[in-house]
Amino acid sequence: MKKVAYNCFYFLGLSIVPILGSAQQQDTVTTVSDSLTTTTIVVSDSLKNEAPIGQLSIVQNSQTEDLTLFKPTESSSYNLQDNALAAKFDSLWMKELVDAAPLYNEMYEEILVEPDTASTFVLDLPTDTLKMRLARLNAKTPFNVEYNKSLESVIKSFLTRKRGLMERMLTISQFYFPLFEQEFDNKNIPLEMKYLSIVESALNPKARSRVGATGLWQFMYGTGKEMKLNINSYVDERSDPIKSTAAAANYLNRLHRIYDDWDLALAAYNSGPGNVNKAIRRSGGQRNYWNIRRNLPRETAGYVPAFQATMYIFEYAEEHGLKSKKTDRAYFETDTIHVKSLITFDQISELAAIDKEELKVLNPHYKLDVIPFIEGKPHALRLPVHKMGKFVANEAAIYAHVEKELKSKESPIAQITKQADANSIRYKVRDGDFLGKIAERYGVRVSQLKQWNGLRSNNLRIGQRLTIYPRKKASSSVKPKETPSRTAVASNSKTHEVRSGDSLWTISRKYPGVTIENLRKWNGISGNNLKLGTKLKLCDCSS
Repeated sequence: MKKVAYNCFYFLGLSIVPILGSAQQQDTVTTVSDSLTTTTIVVSDSLKNEAPIGQLSIVQNSQTEDLTLFKPTESSSYNLQDNALAAKFDSLWMKELVDAAPLYNEMYEEILVEPDTASTFVLDLPTDTLKMRLARLNAKTPFNVEYNKSLESVIKSFLTRKRGLMERMLTISQFYFPLFEQEFDNKNIPLEMKYLSIVESALNPKARSRVGATGLWQFMYGTGKEMKLNINSYVDERSDPIKSTAAAANYLNRLHRIYDDWDLALAAYNSGPGNVNKAIRRSGGQRNYWNIRRNLPRETAGYVPAFQATMYIFEYAEEHGLKSKKTDRAYFETDTIHVKSLITFDQISELAAIDKEELKVLNPHYKLDVIPFIEGKPHALRLPVHKMGKFVANEAAIYAHVEKELKSKESPIAQITKQADANSIRYKVRDGDFLGKIAERYGVRVSQLKQWNGLRSNNLRIGQRLTIYPRKKASSSVKPKETPSRTAVASNSKTHEVRSGDSLWTISRKYPGVTIENLRKWNGISGNNLKLGTKLKLCDCSS
């Protein structure tokens, strides 16, 4: 089978799980011969160790077993044979990526609420020292990094109140920054632009804002389509780290061509060129970000300071005692292959012996945990390199098994969609509702309600629709409305005289069983306008 490979995606790892027992501690070097090629792969647990030349000849002369798809019993797992490299590369780095997902909301709130410049921070950072360091940053970057009290407040806030968040970002950034730096270098974009992804999404490829901006680089639907990203019911390439990064680089270059200034390009990336252009006009034609900042939207006003504060913290993390988890390996390598049939994450997880959560992190752009197959439009599966060997070597058997499953039971996509529909409800917010009340009613947490619906605050509006995956039947004390009928309204209340302040909605609320549509139908009303003194029928009857 021909393997189709994209550019390799390098992730830094955290640690190696000791699944080989004592052998893990004794062996510092593992050498194997890839059964798919004649290349010899040498993996070292320590960057200081080198593989003895003698071991290479041993590996090259070693015998390899045929890889087969074998499952002894229904209760056991598939026993795909592979080389020793697979065991050495099982690590905990994936947990860090999964745990980092909730940090997006925390970063967004920090940008939206500007720190009080009068606040006293318990931090040993004299203003003169900060000015000197910012001047050094300004000298080696194309961004206009200038000291001002607002930037100082953001930096000190990040170093105190958001210290834990920054340390997590220092760790997670090791997985993504090599990818970003390579792409930005290819497109001649300042490498410091990688810090934008922290401000945008806190390095969460599944991040989704309240207005629908999605992915590491927070593309809106329209901008994503404009940048040639594939977005449909099953796939959202805004969440694909490689493709969305390429799109972000192209978009940033386009903005820089307009303004010839990276700070203004950043502001336009966040709020759109229209808002930046208006801010320039209102500022009398000034083009320095700090001079037009007061005329930008509130979120954008905090955006560039957050970016520059993040840049400062990453550059001076050691001086401030910020610590990240150190990696035990130099990189984590993945590869891709085009699927030849519709296949689900559950099937891949079972057949290739890879955790489903790991699949989700490596393939975040598949919305339903299904990789569709469309003739002429390839879709790729990304796996760790050591798992890719298993998949390719057993490809024929895997697809035969998948085809057999598809024929023997309901389609996985239909099954997943049906299960999601069956497990979820759409709830309409009523007067007096709040997140805690709704969460208690359906046996879920407030944080889950916010995650399912992309909410950043606890504010709700009447009529708002919420998606809920309840754990119990609703224990609502709200009495369902009766079907509209003549008996729904008291016999002495067959009409209502329109008074000041009345609307179809307020009138329908006064009379149980009467809806806005009822009022329109019974009184021949097409719009929402009412005249004072008009008598409206409250039933389908002659008054």
